[in-house]
Amino acid sequence: MEAWQPGCRRMPSMAAEGSFRFLNITGYLRSTADWDDPARQRLWRYNLHYFDDLNAEGAHARAEWHRALIARWVRENSPGVGTGWEPYPTSLRIVNWIKWALSAQARGGHALDAPALDSMAAQTRWLRKRIENHLLGNHLWANAKALTFASVFFFGPEAKRWLRKGLAILERELDEQILPDGGHFERSPMYHAILLEDVLDLINLSRVAPACFCSALIERLSATATRMLHWLRVMTHPDGKIALFNDAAFEIAPDYGALAEYARRLAVPVQEGALGAIEALPDSGYVRLQNARAVMICDVAPVGPDYLPGHTHADTLSFELSLDGRRVLVNGGTSTYEPDPERQRQRGTAAHNTMVIDGQDSSEVWGGFRVARRARPFGVRWGEEDGRLLLEGAHDGYRRLPGCVIHHRRWILYADGLTIVDRVEGRFRTASHFLHVHPEVAVRADYRAGAGFMLISGEGGQVRLSTDPPAEISLARSTWHPEFGRSVDSTILTVSIRGESAVTRLSW
Repeated sequence: MEAWQPGCRRMPSMAAEGSFRFLNITGYLRSTADWDDPARQRLWRYNLHYFDDLNAEGAHARAEWHRALIARWVRENSPGVGTGWEPYPTSLRIVNWIKWALSAQARGGHALDAPALDSMAAQTRWLRKRIENHLLGNHLWANAKALTFASVFFFGPEAKRWLRKGLAILERELDEQILPDGGHFERSPMYHAILLEDVLDLINLSRVAPACFCSALIERLSATATRMLHWLRVMTHPDGKIALFNDAAFEIAPDYGALAEYARRLAVPVQEGALGAIEALPDSGYVRLQNARAVMICDVAPVGPDYLPGHTHADTLSFELSLDGRRVLVNGGTSTYEPDPERQRQRGTAAHNTMVIDGQDSSEVWGGFRVARRARPFGVRWGEEDGRLLLEGAHDGYRRLPGCVIHHRRWILYADGLTIVDRVEGRFRTASHFLHVHPEVAVRADYRAGAGFMLISGEGGQVRLSTDPPAEISLARSTWHPEFGRSVDSTILTVSIRGESAVTRLSW
């Protein structure tokens, strides 16, 4: 038996007793009603009940605040009532309380008093009867992780039943949710990182309570973590943060660097060699192309599991580009889960670096977490030719339109530029290629080379945009959403395509 190893540290979310900052929004816990304040976003209320701050940076200095907050939660949240007793926040809270207690034990102290322990046992019993089999995915996984953690922390026949149930779900969902290339099946780099931390936490727990885990499962978790780390590394830009495909934002899950360091503390193998010029994740549907100056991450992926597309964006054949270590082209990101027009806009095709046909989304996203007819990629190929890196693919998301449209795209990455070849098969009225520019990159018209050319300037140099045949290029203001609750002014370049095909060139 070993002591609990420190996990990934997050930024503190508790500024003072009763003061919290989640999703870039500050709120206060002044009365019992504030635990379930309907004026707050649902996700903000969820975070209030997670207790992430117990295991954040500098948590030991806030231990008395944490003890008081736990006691207050027990007093003010009647069993089965309100947001805090929904299965997902219950699952995360159980794990956070236990990780906090294990960390205290590793230092020779005690964290949870008798009322807290009684409450946690009641929460686990409640959760066991409300496993989210109807939602599946990361919710079901979180339920199983919580049962497993609670079973190790408690003793007796009931705890053994929790363990059997938790491990049975985890073993089944490892096969279902983690694809052979290491990616999480919902195709969100953010949720992938969350589940990777979960896998590492389970390995950590197996060191604390080895009798509860068979050696085969421990080996399987370790091998899975190694594959997941490689996937996340491929999907990480040179700035150390994830690419923003589907529902994804910074500051929710640990970055690759923190997760890799956590894995090393647990003796989980981490691939240390340099990434190749082409890194394909064929089961997930993402491909990374890179050379000495540029890193491009491309989406040639299905939108997600057919039965679980809730975190999907209509971003098929979109891409992100970094140059000289800095982001230049970015997808729109995610700032909200509220089912409102802004959520709809952020999920739409026009919020991503890809093509919109006749003003429609490539996949029919609606209702906050719903998807109707969805794009399916095909004809995906990649390779290297005469020093150029090539990737191509197509999707049928616009086949539902009257003109039975198919979008084909080819990327060609050179040492000094990127060429994007778009071909639209079928009848259509309008076709527009969107390019979202990172807020720190300035954009201006460059008339020296002819009308319609743009110059993107930043500290990393200059990038010239041109088209063949010449196309109308418009400049508009928009917003980028790298974090929940955060909108940053940005620029969109819209290239209007007139014929059946167009070539967009970025040169640097």
